[in-house]
Amino acid sequence: MPEFKVQRLGTLMTPEPGNELEVEGVLNPAAVRGPDGHLYLFPRLVAKGNYSRIGIARVKFNDAGDPVGVERLGIALEPEADYEKRPDGGGCEDPRISYNEVLQHYVMNYVAFGANGPRIALARSNDLLHWERVGLASFSPYKHIEFQGVDNKDSCTFPDAIPNPSGHPELGLLHRPLFPGTSPEEMMKKSNSKEIDIHLESIWISYRPVNFNEHIPVKGAKFTSHHRLAAPEADWEKLKIGCGTPPVLTKHGWMIIYHGVHETEGTGDEKQRLVYSAGVMILDKDNPTNVLYRSPQPILKPDDPDEQVGLIANVVFPTGIDCRHDLGTPNRFDLYYGMADDRIGVARLEIPDELPELK
Repeated sequence: MPEFKVQRLGTLMTPEPGNELEVEGVLNPAAVRGPDGHLYLFPRLVAKGNYSRIGIARVKFNDAGDPVGVERLGIALEPEADYEKRPDGGGCEDPRISYNEVLQHYVMNYVAFGANGPRIALARSNDLLHWERVGLASFSPYKHIEFQGVDNKDSCTFPDAIPNPSGHPELGLLHRPLFPGTSPEEMMKKSNSKEIDIHLESIWISYRPVNFNEHIPVKGAKFTSHHRLAAPEADWEKLKIGCGTPPVLTKHGWMIIYHGVHETEGTGDEKQRLVYSAGVMILDKDNPTNVLYRSPQPILKPDDPDEQVGLIANVVFPTGIDCRHDLGTPNRFDLYYGMADDRIGVARLEIPDELPELK
């Protein structure tokens, strides 16, 4: 039976000794090819007090083409805007980056951790080295649900226009709103409930119109036409799911690697009993609201010591993906992921010629 196969390639990046910007970890990087063909990582660098910046690093490869290390190049973003700062610090966190064919520049989605809590922020670049802030994403309401002003994380944009519910091409956004009462810690207390609530921490898709002549989003337009793409279902993702890597187009459709969270037995506080694993989701190329495939079991779970021991135990958190066209292997994708909220790992994903059949 065809299946998605994953092989760990190792720990790629750890906090640099003596570097005050990284004393609390390097994690959750974006990964994207630059205009020069090199692969660049944008790791979250965490200083004392959970003060986060987004760094820039160039990936080093061995003769076989496997990633083996990084060269640090500096800082892409650090908390400067009001929405990135709070009285006890600030944060630019967990970026995802893709080159957007519609806008004709790179788009970075990241978490701005300001005084009001985590919010989705956007930045753009032509060369990956110089970034211009676009600002916070804004949302229209959805029925009785208010998106604007709600904590939100795990966002990324599609690299090309996708059809909105009316069939018109627009900018597509995946994101995970954090409605009150839906955190994993809160959901653990409701573990006996089998109901799938729309307020569970789920993956949503939203749309924003684009001026195709000027390659910019329509001025003042908000993300709208919200649709809950997927909610927690399987045991390994029972408490919450969230988008991990930006969508990449494969022969099967749009592929995202997403994370799911479940509770494990044992002692310790609620956070230490959470387990973050990763799975595959395939979306229809012509109708991305249609999920064609979803992992019944995780393709990557915290089995390695570097994934089990760290700032937060038992975490694999994929945020970067690189299709290895440079090696002539379009079915191979390298996954870059946070390990235990402390370091960065990389794994090789091989996609099958046909989607596995689901029971």
